[in-house]
Amino acid sequence: MPSEPTKELQTFPNPAADRDYEIAFDVPEFTCLCPMTGQPDFATFKIRYVPDELCVELKSLKLYMWSYRNEGAFHEKVTNTIADDIIRAIKPRKLTVVGDFFVRGGIGTIVTVTHEKKKA
Repeated sequence: MPSEPTKELQTFPNPAADRDYEIAFDVPEFTCLCPMTGQPDFATFKIRYVPDELCVELKSLKLYMWSYRNEGAFHEKVTNTIADDIIRAIKPRKLTVVGDFFVRGGIGTIVTVTHEKKKA
C-alpha cells in the first residue's frame, strides 16, 4: 500500500533519556506553494533537536514534510508551524528548524526557529 502525506508525527521513547545528544535531519526536497502566486516554492530544511522523553520517527517526519506539497504557505509561517508541531509531539530539550528557501525573484530566504525547554 502506498504511503500518503499526513500531519501526524509518530514518536518513540528516547533510548538514552538520561543524556543530552543531538539528532539531525536534513530534508533537501521540501516543497510548498506560494500563497500569493500558487507557484511551487522549494526549500531545504535542517532540523536539529535534543530529545527529552520522546524522539520523532523518521518515516512519519517524511510523510509530514510531504503533506505541505500542495499547501500555500509563507516561508515564515511554514517554518514556525513545523517547529511548533515537533515541539508539541516530543517536547524536546532543544530544537532548531532552519528553512532555506530557494531564490525567487532574486531573493533567497532563510528562516530559523529555535526553542529551548524551560527548566523547572
